[in-house]
Amino acid sequence: MEIARATSRPAAWLMLGIVLVALNLRPSMAAVGPLLSAIRGDIPLSFSLASLLTMLPVMAMGLAMFFGIGISQRLGEQRTVLLSLLIIGVATMSRLFLDTAAELIASAILAGIGIALIQALMPALIKSRFPDNVALCMGLYVTSIMGGAALAAAFAPQVLRHTGSWRVGLAIWATLALLALLFWWTQHANTPVAASAPARKESFLHNSRAWLLAIFFGLGTASYTCVLAWLAPYYVEKGWSEQNAGLLLGFLTAMEVISGLVVPAIANRSRDRRRVLMVLLGLIVAGFCGLILSPQSLSLLWPCLLGLGIGGLFPMSLIVSLDHLDHPQRAGGLTAFVQGIGYMIAGLSPLLAGVIRDRLGSFEWAWWSLTGVMLVMLLIALRFNPRDYPSHIR
Repeated sequence: MEIARATSRPAAWLMLGIVLVALNLRPSMAAVGPLLSAIRGDIPLSFSLASLLTMLPVMAMGLAMFFGIGISQRLGEQRTVLLSLLIIGVATMSRLFLDTAAELIASAILAGIGIALIQALMPALIKSRFPDNVALCMGLYVTSIMGGAALAAAFAPQVLRHTGSWRVGLAIWATLALLALLFWWTQHANTPVAASAPARKESFLHNSRAWLLAIFFGLGTASYTCVLAWLAPYYVEKGWSEQNAGLLLGFLTAMEVISGLVVPAIANRSRDRRRVLMVLLGLIVAGFCGLILSPQSLSLLWPCLLGLGIGGLFPMSLIVSLDHLDHPQRAGGLTAFVQGIGYMIAGLSPLLAGVIRDRLGSFEWAWWSLTGVMLVMLLIALRFNPRDYPSHIR
């Protein structure tokens, strides 16, 4: 995909467009947790079945990553973004009319496919258009993703309270897709369409470093998806109202936004990201331990620590992948592989946590399991020495 470096004004408009798109990549999942008890009041859902509302779109995101790059090369950036936003908007709006668990889950899968097409495209686009500020721009992009989650988590219960309908609370986020769709449509004349010959497709299936990066991304994202799905229900079970539990999840995602902005800027000073990764993983471990041992006292501290850790870890996992290759297309192919495998790993975590809750009557063992996963990730992070990157991926 040949893309000329953007000049300052077009670059600013492009970054605004990326932010508007990114805001659409999590509300379809983030709005579910705070509204879960209201949904379960209308539709019979066990916790295991409810976990599919987060698990299946994440799995769909993983599978769609493997053909997302090919679709973007055939359609061009502009058309790929428009198609993805249309899919997300239709999937989200359809929730106004759903009456069964199967229909709700189908809408979640459809949204996941739309999300994946965008997420396969964006890392390569950012690396090619903003080559001197990859970490900063990836931070802004990922922060906007988490900002969309924060909006949905905090305001979906408010919509429920004012309208009396959880369906409206889930469907209202289609307006974000419409806003982004209109922006990208009106920018058609100013946005160069990538019309390049398809690049040689490179397979990373037999590269051990690509698999290690994918596992690292997947395990880190597992903590994000599990918290997104179950933090609010966890606190509702502790006696909190849906509104306050949703606000707590919104607070956590707001901390993710702050960390997603600040951490890549700090990490941009050095190509060695290991120290930053270890600090972030330590914050997540402390947050999970607090959720287990003292969920009611210092109840804002634990989501704060989790949000700061998860919010920085998400973009840093992608940035470390991009660091391995200088060529934008090859780096984009690598991040598509990393996200494809990673999201399929991460998609299992809400299901496993839901099964644990159904079997043991508490989410606390899920938090303990994720704590152990973070300790494993600390050991993996030590292996990301930038001096070794050329020997792992040539």
